[in-house]
Parts: sequence; structure tokens; C-alpha cells
Amino acid sequence: MSNKKKQYGKWTSENMEKALKAVRNGELSLRSACSAYSVPKTTVKRHLAGINKFAVEATKHFGHPVDLSAEMEEQLVQHVLKLEEMMFGISAVEVRKLAYQLAEANAMTHSFNKNKKEAGKKWFYAFMRRHPELSLRQPEATSMARATAFNKERVGAFFDLYERTIKSDTTTIPPARIFNMDETGLQTVQKPQKILAKKGKHQVGGIVSAERGETTTCVCCVSAAGQYVPPLLIFRRKRMVDNLKDGAPAGTIFACQESGWMNCEIFCKWLKHFIDTVHPSPENKVLLLLDGHASHTKNLEAINIARAAGVIMLSFPPHCSHRLQPLDVSFYGPLSTAYNQVMDSWMRANPGRAVTQYQISRMLGEAYGRVATVGNATSGFLNTGLWPPNRHIFPDYMFSPSTVTDKATSTETATAAEQESLSRYHTNEFLIHFSCLCLLLNFTCCIFLLCCH
Repeated sequence: MSNKKKQYGKWTSENMEKALKAVRNGELSLRSACSAYSVPKTTVKRHLAGINKFAVEATKHFGHPVDLSAEMEEQLVQHVLKLEEMMFGISAVEVRKLAYQLAEANAMTHSFNKNKKEAGKKWFYAFMRRHPELSLRQPEATSMARATAFNKERVGAFFDLYERTIKSDTTTIPPARIFNMDETGLQTVQKPQKILAKKGKHQVGGIVSAERGETTTCVCCVSAAGQYVPPLLIFRRKRMVDNLKDGAPAGTIFACQESGWMNCEIFCKWLKHFIDTVHPSPENKVLLLLDGHASHTKNLEAINIARAAGVIMLSFPPHCSHRLQPLDVSFYGPLSTAYNQVMDSWMRANPGRAVTQYQISRMLGEAYGRVATVGNATSGFLNTGLWPPNRHIFPDYMFSPSTVTDKATSTETATAAEQESLSRYHTNEFLIHFSCLCLLLNFTCCIFLLCCH
């Protein structure tokens, strides 16, 4: 007795169509046609007789008989895809339960499990083969705030103001004068890379620096033309020592803070560093795009520094920086990957030693040199629609998650807030009081225009 398993459904619809045509036209006998086109003889007989319920003519049917009609399956597919767009995708088990409910609701004869009230696994596998546009994917965790905040009204209001800022009756800001600034965290513990190991081994280990890492904040800034401002490193400590600076990218500045995070004082230090590098002036203004962190937007000293230097600061709408911020879109991902590779290589070259704050600057210097390219900079501005300006860069499906909640932004309120800010901007009332700032934070687009024409 042969141990070879039978192979079902290996023929193609094209070969079946050719075999059926050859037999019907008398060009080949049934046996010869099946041999020539590698199709099963019994299957061809059923197709010729037209006794199949679903596999009509050359149509191929997989696995268990279909319990839902083609129209119902198509509706189910569209429903699944729509839920995924809204970031409420459903699992394989939920699809099987939904198929059972559809069959029951339409009083259809089916072979689904009535005890579990769900379709079987064989039906699901066949359903997936019939609809190759579907696949099982691991979703990326996205907070409710990000999902609901990124909507057409808010993005449109931001682009209205952005376009009016870079091009007005008296001033046009070129891409070389449009900058984006943002912070990211550098850890002292790397994420292990994939390695080669024995197949079938249940657990594969990799040495990392420690159980929990220590975060150092890195502040980067880049223009739409590809110019990089040397970064700022904020170490989590009270006092600075020169050994922490070894190997950092050229021109890097440093600061210490007990939490290792950005604060108002350190932001002012960075802003002066930015001004010394870019050389803005009231006659040659610079636009600085940044998020709405309190150290950026509720910082009176920074507002005065920007006013005197000719820096216009425009913040992104809350919880939208993952789509609108160029550094998030095209730079910090490659930087994180390169930094992780450098740390992994250091661990291999220094067995028995752990990464500390004293290696951060050198590792950043090597990783930064790899990814701080003109291409990475310009692609970030291109893919966010900031340069060249393109408010239609985002397809409709990106806005779908915001439709599942009633937390819609009032377009009228946003427009009124923007008109008020623009009026102050154009009438030399350029310094926005803190009470106004707090109010604007509740509007659609948090706007801080810190320079006047």
C-alpha cells in the first residue's frame, strides 16, 4: 500500500478550460485531454456534465462546499476590510462566527457547527484561498487618541494655516528655510536581531546589556532641503562630564536633567543652538515645525527668543505627529535600526560589558552618520505633504479610524481659532498670551505663530 498522500486541487482553471474545450470540439479524447493538461478525469466529467453546484465550467472550487453565496462572501470581505481600515479588525474566529450568523440570518442550508455557532476551520481556509486579497496580519498598536485625532477636518485646518504661512503677500519661505524638530529616546538596552540557529529549537537567546535600559533624549532637526542641525543629547543625570561627549556627531550640544526629558530651559538652549546654526532674521524668516509639548508651546522665554530672531513656530495638531511629522515618518525609524545594530556590534566586541551612558554618544555618532542623508530628510517632507505642499497626500482609508467615534472636531470652531490667530499675526499682535494658548490647545489645530510680517 502506497504511503503517498493524495494531492487534491492541484490543477488550474486555465488547464481545465483547455481540456473542456478540447473534449467538446473532438480534438482529444477525455483520457488524452486529462493527460495533456494534467487535470483529473473524474473532475472533468463532472464539469462536462454540469453537475457541480459551485464549480461551473472551468471555475475552481476549493475544499469544503461553499455555504455562503458569492455575493454574501463578497459583502463579508468588504466588511472585514472596512473594519480593518477603522483599526477594529476582526480575527479568524470572529470571521467564522460572523459567517455562521450570516447563514442563520438568511435561513440558508449550511454545514457550520451549530453547537459552537461558527464556521469550521476548513471553510475558513477555503474562504481565504477564494479571496487572496485578505491575509492574517499582526496589527500595530495605535492609541485611541491618535486614531480619533487624525481626521480630515483637523488635517485640512493645519494645511490651510501652513500654506498661508509659507506663502503670503509679503513673504515666501523656501524649503531650505522650513525645519522640523522632534525628540526621540536612545536606550542602553538593544533589541536583539534575528540570528541563525538550529531548526526546531524552542528557545533561542541573545545577550542584551541589561534587564531595563536607561533613556537618553536625542533632539534632531532637519529642513525640507536636507540640511541637518547638529543634535542635542539630554542625559539623565545632574552634572555633565566630558567623557559623555566622546564620539558624538560633530556640533552636538549636551544637557543634563534629572528625568532625562526636555524642559523649558533646555528647549531655550536648543533654540539658541538652532538660531546659531540656521541664522534666521526678521528679514529672512525660518519656519520651525514641532509638536505641541508644553516646553515648546508654553515657554515665554522661547517665544521671546524666536520673536527676536525671526523664527516662526508652528505646531502640529495634537496626536497627529505620527502622520505629519517628517522626522517620525522617514528618519527616526532608520536611526533606531542603525543605533540598535551599532549597539549589538559593540556588545559582541566587548563581551562581559554592559552599555552605559558613556557609550551613547559614540553609538549615536556612528548610527547618525549612516542615516542623516538628504534622501531621508526630503522623503519625510514629501510623504507628509509638507514639501512640496500636498494636502491630498493621505488616502481616505487613513482617516477611517476617526469615524468610529463621535469625538469629531468642530470645523467652525477651528476656523474661528485660525482666523483669530492669523489676524493677530498680520496686525503685529504676535505674542500670544498663555490664556490664549490654553484655549487654542482645545481647538482642532494648536497654532503658535511666533513671528510677525
